[in-house]
Amino acid sequence: MSKQSPDSSDPKSRRPSSGDSPRPKPNGPNAKDRESTFNRPRPWLFLAFVVLVVAIAYSLYDNANSVNIRTSDLRRLVEVTRLDSDGKLVVTPTESGEIIAGDLTAKTKVRLSELRIQQINQTEIRGKVTVEYLDQEQNSKKPRSEKYFSSTPPDGDVAYSQFVRDVTERGFQFDIVGQSFFDRYGPTLVTVAIVGGLLFFFYTRMVGGAGPMQFGRSRGRLYASEEQGISFSSVAGIDEAVEEVKEVVDFLSNAEKYQRLGGRIPKGVLLVGPPGTGKTLLAKAVAGEAGVPFFSLSGSDFVEMFVGVGAARVRDTFQQAVAKSPCIIFIDELDALGKSRGNGAVPSHDEREQTLNALLVEMDGFESNSGVIVMAATNRPETLDAALLRPGRFDRQVLVDRPDINGREKILNVHVKNVKLSDDVNLKHIAAMTSGFVGADLANLVNEAALLAARKEKDLVTIDEFYEGIERVTAGLEKKKRVMNEEEKRRVAYHEAGHALVAYALPNTDPVHKVSIIPRGFAALGYTMQRPDEDRYLMTKGELESQIKILLAGTLAEELVYPEVSTGAQNDLERATDLAYRMVTEFGMSSLGRINYSGSTRSAFLPGLSQETGRILSEDTLQKIDMEVQRIIDEQMKLTRQILENRSQHLEDITVRLMDAESVGSEELKQILGPRVLVRDSSHTIRRDSLFGRAVRAAKVSETSESSLAETDRSIVKDEETA
Repeated sequence: MSKQSPDSSDPKSRRPSSGDSPRPKPNGPNAKDRESTFNRPRPWLFLAFVVLVVAIAYSLYDNANSVNIRTSDLRRLVEVTRLDSDGKLVVTPTESGEIIAGDLTAKTKVRLSELRIQQINQTEIRGKVTVEYLDQEQNSKKPRSEKYFSSTPPDGDVAYSQFVRDVTERGFQFDIVGQSFFDRYGPTLVTVAIVGGLLFFFYTRMVGGAGPMQFGRSRGRLYASEEQGISFSSVAGIDEAVEEVKEVVDFLSNAEKYQRLGGRIPKGVLLVGPPGTGKTLLAKAVAGEAGVPFFSLSGSDFVEMFVGVGAARVRDTFQQAVAKSPCIIFIDELDALGKSRGNGAVPSHDEREQTLNALLVEMDGFESNSGVIVMAATNRPETLDAALLRPGRFDRQVLVDRPDINGREKILNVHVKNVKLSDDVNLKHIAAMTSGFVGADLANLVNEAALLAARKEKDLVTIDEFYEGIERVTAGLEKKKRVMNEEEKRRVAYHEAGHALVAYALPNTDPVHKVSIIPRGFAALGYTMQRPDEDRYLMTKGELESQIKILLAGTLAEELVYPEVSTGAQNDLERATDLAYRMVTEFGMSSLGRINYSGSTRSAFLPGLSQETGRILSEDTLQKIDMEVQRIIDEQMKLTRQILENRSQHLEDITVRLMDAESVGSEELKQILGPRVLVRDSSHTIRRDSLFGRAVRAAKVSETSESSLAETDRSIVKDEETA
């Protein structure tokens, strides 16, 4: 029901975000040469189309000027037809030379006469016959005319021979021919040609329009240096990563400087970091600054269903790079190609292993003075093969981490260059509120704020649009039109008031930015948003326990008011239990000691992804872990219930205000609850009996020789109380 700060329940990870910067479309002078060959004109396709059209037209014309006669009707017509030696019809009382037959297509009667048989073989009889429709309407549309006919000879050798003798005795002159090659194999060949053409068409579409001989060619797109338009000035918030890769630029521009002293540039540079931090943008900036060609590929471009194709593409990519050196090969999403071999968590795949082997050989076979540098990006370095990461291949790993508050301010300055801002917009304040955001999140935030201001028909973007944009990015879209009955709305108000009250009362928690009972996102009926004042990278045991208290406060507030709790606390209980479980199994914050009982390893940059390590625990250990988790939850529930009972009037005041206004900001919450009294958090106080504490005491004694050790202790205690 509630939604906390994205980084409130995870002390080491921050909120994931969208991917890196989008790849620009090539538009330079060589862009036409890099177009897919499928889009280019193909003369043989046009010729095949013309032949097909002619064949269809001839078939339609032939069908319109010919008729099919049934075998029985043909035999009847032969029996009443006799020709003399000159081929003229001889009419007798019993041999009129014509019959009445049924036309199956027109469903009417026709008169067949003046039969002329021209060719007979074992599959077909051909000739001419005069056709006259007896129906007056049909006869007006199709008058009496001579047409070609075809018929099927009688079945069996005996019947066929007898039919030939009868026709001969009747004076017909015809040719007896054997079955031709086309008659025998024509239908089969046509069928095979059609199926083969379709397969070839889909095959060329599957490989991007390339021909069969180019199936193993590289799919990399070549960007000329003048097409980049990106420099290090376009990359903000990751100053350390920029400094690391500037050496690569210097090598590409002035390689002799390093070779003269016997040094060599790293053969490979691996950019690792969470999604959206700017790994691809940094690689483009390297190519733009160095002024060299830039081959851009994705790890999935090398993976195909056919074994050996990926390896061929790897070799072709490096051959093209050598021809264009000095240059950069950039492989995005390297984990699609370089997953660890022989790892049970990653199933074996012959094609992927052969492709990886080809990449290992090509990278290790390069000379450092060839001027070709391989750069790659991934957000899952833990899945990469060890042979790929060893020195000599990817010598240098550059961490492109989430920006700190100063980095976020620089990124915001880059993205607001074309945005008209109001005077009340303080980018420093926005950077402080967006802890855990990456470059892609901040770009999306600025765009959302600009769109919201345009929707409200404002001339400038104000701080309110940025606040709303932060809520959209972190919590989702508002659902103001969702209809909720008054009782459910009041229950949600008590729930969120409990979260806000406990978060406001505890000293070691992030400030409450806003409380709302307006539904947002997929399932949240309300939310309590906490935004930190500063970046935090570690969390103490007391801070984690405070997070659990805040998560449990919603359902406990309902428990104090209603006889039964609702299902709205499902997500809160899930997160609180997971946090308590990690305190026991991962962080060593329980009576079980400083032992890691976790059976999985979490991804460094993808918090929702974990990998099982196969660790097996005994039943007794699992029972102790469950008991410790239960103890932590019970203790925090007891303390949270005391806070809510002692401040029940404040809980009611927040609920009433939420029912009236549906949302309460930080300033209004301060007016309701009064000034926030922050008690000093003892978890960050240095113990006086520790080594560092004794050093502080000794320093104070040396400063004032007349002071005694006891007076020094009293001064330290007084300083702490004053703080």
